Amino acid sequence: MDDSTIFIGRKPSINYVLAVITQFNSGAEQVSLKARGRSISKAVDVAEIVRNKYVTDLKVESIQIGTVNLPDEERIEGINVSWIDIVLVKGTVDGTASSGDE
Repeated sequence: MDDSTIFIGRKPSINYVLAVITQFNSGAEQVSLKARGRSISKAVDVAEIVRNKYVTDLKVESIQIGTVNLPDEERIEGINVSWIDIVLVKGTVDGTASSGDE
């Protein structure tokens, strides 16, 4: 796992928005937003806020979803928790991803 992965949790959305912007300003080519359970909608919100208001040349490279089974003391079969991974990449004005050769 690299430094350009941001785990979305219970903090306000603006904290994660600033973290994404900081990553791109520090030279990251891509940033991955990861969330589980109820934080999934916040991860989508963060990605859209950054793309639409702050770094308009970002594009969504990939979105992966899935379910993981977590152990639970009350349930023998555990609990199924959904997860999402949104990968944002910095592109150029024409919408293509930058090659980093500039």
